[in-house]
Amino acid sequence: MTKTEKILSNHGIRPTQMRLKIYKFLKRKQSAVSFSDLEKAFVQKSETNKTANRTTFYRNLKIFEDKGLIHQINDGTGMAKFAISDENAKGKYGTDLHIHFHCTDCRKTTCLPNKISEESLPEDYEVSDVNLVLKGICEKCSGQ
Repeated sequence: MTKTEKILSNHGIRPTQMRLKIYKFLKRKQSAVSFSDLEKAFVQKSETNKTANRTTFYRNLKIFEDKGLIHQINDGTGMAKFAISDENAKGKYGTDLHIHFHCTDCRKTTCLPNKISEESLPEDYEVSDVNLVLKGICEKCSGQ
């Protein structure tokens, strides 16, 4: 069993060929990817050579998200993006709580290493989702 197969299996996900490809693609990316980015990477132009259809991608992303393998980021662009979750930072909210950065120049969204302490969230509230996105110009676009 490969390392990627073990990761999927440990999350209760059956490691099919397409799921392995999707996970490896997301793992290689330095920034979060949209559904259309993922689709462009896998769906061939020829109808006879398609590696998967839209439904397959939606279904697999939903499975990955439900199992805590990836998280969805709403960066204000109107297009959900996905990134691999930090497996070592699971908390009571089901995923790692961290800050995202969206560059308004190159339009890339990245996960920052800054963690949000669960203790800083009010105990008497029931949190169902956390989404913190900082916006500005990234290091590459600012030329520094």
